[in-house]
Amino acid sequence: MPRSLPAVLLLVIPLAASAQDFTELRNLMVTEQIEARGIKDRRVLDAMRAVERHLFVPLPIGEGQTISQPYIVALMTECLRLTGRERVLEIGTGSAYQAAVLSRLAKEVFTIEIKPILQQRAAGLLAKLDLANVHARPGDGWFGWKEEAPFDCVMITAAVGTVPPPLLAQLVEGGRMVLPLGNPFGTQNIVRVTRTGNTYAIEYITGALFVPLTGRALQSLR
Repeated sequence: MPRSLPAVLLLVIPLAASAQDFTELRNLMVTEQIEARGIKDRRVLDAMRAVERHLFVPLPIGEGQTISQPYIVALMTECLRLTGRERVLEIGTGSAYQAAVLSRLAKEVFTIEIKPILQQRAAGLLAKLDLANVHARPGDGWFGWKEEAPFDCVMITAAVGTVPPPLLAQLVEGGRMVLPLGNPFGTQNIVRVTRTGNTYAIEYITGALFVPLTGRALQSLR
């Protein structure tokens, strides 16, 4: 989950905002913050318009974490190249906003959150929204979700210094993983890792600034 990044557009929310107000604001957000910056996947753009982002904010969400800016959510989602048939593993549920977006684009979403307060809040919101294809549980995302593996795609929403080996092992042949890779306490690059047999190709997408993935990921730096 990224730390503070420069805002592209300041959206003023009315004090007594209606459902129509929020719909108009989301449409403006997608047009000016996401589509104008190069996101082209129509399914991703439609999902960003449909998911009620205001239910997952304000920022920060607590526990030292933040919710990604809309463009980063859209970019990382687009990089997974989802068709609607995939089983996706998300590491770092956070507010559950990213999981809600993925739920509209994938067959099933499995999401893990290490911080109990955030996990309980996110699970409650996902249940309230009746997102039946999203499965949430607490745990250390470094180790993935072995019982439900393999996965067609994996998304990590916090910075890691190295790609977690258990997550690579849980990718199917041809599977994609998108994550911020680099110094967890500095800057990172969003990358896409694609599995081909026992080899993994890495594509660099763009620079980023995320908070560190905690748990085993931080222990590995010591």
